[in-house]
Amino acid sequence: DVTSVDKAPLSKSLLLVPSAISILLTLLFQHYQKFFAYNLQAVKEDFQIWRLVCGRTICLDLKDTFCSSLLIYNFRIFERRYGSRKFSSFLLGAWMLSALFDLLLVEITQYIFGITINSLPSGFLGPVFALFVPFYSSIPRVQVTQVLGHFSITNKSLVYILGLQLLTSGSYIWILALSGLISGICYNSSILKVHRILCVPRWVAKIFSWTLEPVFSSAEPTNEVRVGMGATVDIQRQQRMELLDRQIMMSQVAQMRRSICFQGGMINWNRLFPPLRHRHNANYQDHRPSEQGIPPPTEVSEEQVARLMEMGFSRGDALEALRASNNDLNVATNFLLQH
Repeated sequence: DVTSVDKAPLSKSLLLVPSAISILLTLLFQHYQKFFAYNLQAVKEDFQIWRLVCGRTICLDLKDTFCSSLLIYNFRIFERRYGSRKFSSFLLGAWMLSALFDLLLVEITQYIFGITINSLPSGFLGPVFALFVPFYSSIPRVQVTQVLGHFSITNKSLVYILGLQLLTSGSYIWILALSGLISGICYNSSILKVHRILCVPRWVAKIFSWTLEPVFSSAEPTNEVRVGMGATVDIQRQQRMELLDRQIMMSQVAQMRRSICFQGGMINWNRLFPPLRHRHNANYQDHRPSEQGIPPPTEVSEEQVARLMEMGFSRGDALEALRASNNDLNVATNFLLQH
């Protein structure tokens, strides 16, 4: 796994395109900014639905542009882990849900406090705040250092500080933050099943992979570049944090290897993953010798197999990885990426 956006074309496009448009609108085309204002009054009274698209995509404040771009850069790990289609489905679902919750929260604020809100800060802020939900729940927390002997600094502290900076940058941006967090919780909920309804169809994902992915994808770095350290302290710190995340995942694999035992000794991990190291030997599994006393294979969820196949792995590799990791999708994904 690389430490850049080489394997995250959607994140790269969200970094470049909205930021470039925001800078152009601020410096050169100020008279066009009115078309990108998130004007709720025009949406409700004049039915200018197009303002939801323009006003909720491009930031008109450069501070918001900078903070949201840094957050998207840090959240690119989700696109590399789950694939561009699932990542784009999450962003689409969070964007649509947060638009609904924006209007609902504005009406609740007016009803309870008597405050009339005619406009909100512009930008792709709802989905950005929604990404804090999987970031909090699925990214491991690793302590880096301590301040004054009591306050812990972790690999996630900088992201939370950026989120706090974005939260305090405007008067009513708390509405966007709250609607984004609620949207992320709803989309990730296994009870509501929102992710099955609000998702990017496969044919749409294929069209974008054929047209836009070659534009926003970069060639994979060489080994010399990959092992080198960043040019600044912040980049070096980010690289170290991502390395720690990968080490945690691999330590889970190692712990699982020690825990999976049966009579006669420990299961041979290399035998559990033959396709991962012999991908070109298609007949390997057919001629694999059988052994006595080995328990039956673990039942594998077809949904998790489909998720791994969406990331580009073969069905055989996905099945073997999920069986050996006891259906732990994160462990199976990271093992496949490392091999």
